[in-house]
Amino acid sequence: MIKATVKGGRLEVEVPADWPDGTEVEVCPLATGIQNEAGMMSDEEIARTMAAMDHVEPMEITATEQAVWEAERARRTRCEKEQFAEHAESLREIWE
Repeated sequence: MIKATVKGGRLEVEVPADWPDGTEVEVCPLATGIQNEAGMMSDEEIARTMAAMDHVEPMEITATEQAVWEAERARRTRCEKEQFAEHAESLREIWE
């Protein structure tokens, strides 16, 4: 696992020296967004949004789409478990 920081709309990343050029990585944000008072929705905006959501029809997906979604979910679960195991190992090494 690597960590990156957003600065000026770009990612600053440090990777292990043994990763060869061309290594593919997947980048996912740790937080879905930063919110402060200026970015918070007002009570009226929340009420309008909730009312609009009540009018949205349920989405139906095909068996093929369901299978693709489940496969992606399983892949992400495996990836998260691997990242957790790597992080746990690095913490264990620190405390030994």
